[in-house]
Amino acid sequence: MAAQVPDPQQVKKDTYAFERSQLEGLMTKRFFYTQAFEIYGGVAGLYDYGPSGAALQTNLINHWRNHFVIEEDMLELDTTIMTLSDVLKTSGHVDKFADWMVKDTKTGEIYRADHMVENVLEARLQGDQEARAMEAGESPTNLTASSNDKKTKKKAKSVAVKLQDDVKSAYHKILAQIDDYSGAQLAEVIKKYDLRAPGSGNEVSEPTEFNLMFESNIGPTGQTKGYLRPETAQGHFVNFERLLDFNNGRVPFASAQIGKSFRNEISPRAGLLRVREFVMAEIEHYVDPENKKHARFSDVENLVVPLLHRDVQTAGDTSLKHISIGDAVRSGMVDNETLGYFLGRIYLYLESIGIDTNRLRFRQHMENEMAHYASDCWDAELKTSYGWIECVGCADRSAYDLTMHSNRTKRDLVVQVPLKEPKIYQKYVANLNKKVLGPAFKKDAKLIEDTILNLDQNQLQALQKELESGNASIQANDTKFALTKDQVSVEYKTIKENVRSFTPNVIEPSFGIGRIFYALLEHSFWAREEDKDRGVLSLPPLVAPFKVLIVPISSNEQLSPLAQQISKRLRSLGIPARIDDSNATIGRRYARNDELGTPFALTIDFASVAKGTVTLRERDTTAQRIGSVDEVIDVVKQLCSGRLDWRGASQILPAYTGTQDVDA
Repeated sequence: MAAQVPDPQQVKKDTYAFERSQLEGLMTKRFFYTQAFEIYGGVAGLYDYGPSGAALQTNLINHWRNHFVIEEDMLELDTTIMTLSDVLKTSGHVDKFADWMVKDTKTGEIYRADHMVENVLEARLQGDQEARAMEAGESPTNLTASSNDKKTKKKAKSVAVKLQDDVKSAYHKILAQIDDYSGAQLAEVIKKYDLRAPGSGNEVSEPTEFNLMFESNIGPTGQTKGYLRPETAQGHFVNFERLLDFNNGRVPFASAQIGKSFRNEISPRAGLLRVREFVMAEIEHYVDPENKKHARFSDVENLVVPLLHRDVQTAGDTSLKHISIGDAVRSGMVDNETLGYFLGRIYLYLESIGIDTNRLRFRQHMENEMAHYASDCWDAELKTSYGWIECVGCADRSAYDLTMHSNRTKRDLVVQVPLKEPKIYQKYVANLNKKVLGPAFKKDAKLIEDTILNLDQNQLQALQKELESGNASIQANDTKFALTKDQVSVEYKTIKENVRSFTPNVIEPSFGIGRIFYALLEHSFWAREEDKDRGVLSLPPLVAPFKVLIVPISSNEQLSPLAQQISKRLRSLGIPARIDDSNATIGRRYARNDELGTPFALTIDFASVAKGTVTLRERDTTAQRIGSVDEVIDVVKQLCSGRLDWRGASQILPAYTGTQDVDA
């Protein structure tokens, strides 16, 4: 009997090819999200979430908090969105947070350069496929008319371009390496292959840099400059001292934050995937640079994940290597245990919320693409109808951020660890006589002091010899300053250290919740085999906006009190439930809640009033079971908490056959 239970995992969901327009139509109709200020014409890159979308996003965030913040015992922050210019100048965002853009020389239309290159090359490759299909007498893949339609064939031939094999190979290599390209390299590709603006076919300008931050002023005078934060990370780093103190001065530990960030995207054309305001969930895991092991590494060590190594990409390939986290770390493919641990935890999070892991890969950043301070960086990318989309970044940022903020503010953002045995050694130490330096050099005194204090051991030794000879000088900001013994001295001293001080390294997993949200919708959407227009969202109960639909079989007022009672009981258990007592047919009511991703439905009929029984319907299989109200609610509670799957529920509740009904 158990073998006959319909399995949601075995339902045929690929009868019809995915159509983005169908999903987008459903999103609008069921108000998951819509363009912001729609009645005013809308603004590109800004979106509002409706009841279904807001609930889905909240569930993704809540599970993220449970999966990372609570389970990993992280320190949660909520820092300000408005960020001082000085902070973002120190972090490098003011000077370097930019993308390359090009402009249609005739229409003025703006494009992000790397995206334009990708789109044009992919279109040409698609055209090559169409040309080959036409040669074989087949219909082109992107036209819907029948193969006997001569007019359509002629049109296909006019847009299809057959590429030489060497050109085709070059296109594939460029697409594999595009994330590593500089502005000059993008310009070279555009010129070499005569890439033009999509749609118009016009020439485009040379790539130029565009800073992506929204600039603002703080206060009525406008003298304090700020930006809307482009990421939440800096809020962690500027609070590091307090976080370390809260954690009793010990590492490793992690801080976590969920909040809005803002980027003034050049050309936000890909729906929720490229927006100007979005939710990020970021973790900063602080670790001793001499020990990047993780206490829970064994939890993910044997987890096999798909990795795309930088060397493979450099060779112009995109082949994945399925390898365990443990083997990836031991081989050096992944730099250290803590980075590997978070790759595993990211994989498990994405899997648990319903992401199709066959459309998930971890792509390693290439040399030019990776920040100069990072020792390793991997992106969790999800395959959508837009291609592979970065949804999570996981980087070892070394000690860069804390070091930069420490240098700028003169605050020691360090960890101090007592040594078991004192460390004794000798070193050169500079002694500054500020009472003499200040009057002698006036406004340049601070510059000279900082320069001397930043000299390494070899430079200090050389300075000592110069001072003894009476001919000493220091170079600071292209100016040479003469020094005397009464202003500065250098000693070779014996140092005894009882404490080791170090700036921790930071492992940073950074999640784009909106991108994960959209990819999940694509991965979950399908149409029933018997009707292409009956869309279904197979969202797991864990994240579904509404868990249960309560469906009175008719509008008879005898059924309403029980429906309200069941709804109240479910909501008291924290299970979102909706009553649909409209005049639509029960099939129609089921169908429109399948579109919302509601995993279960409780149907109330006259047998429910007479016998206290209800039927439980599972969304994907449409299979139904029956039981008492108490039994069914208990099963639903277990299903929604993840303690029970549908097969297990089917062992508790018997199949509904229709003979259990009682006439009205």
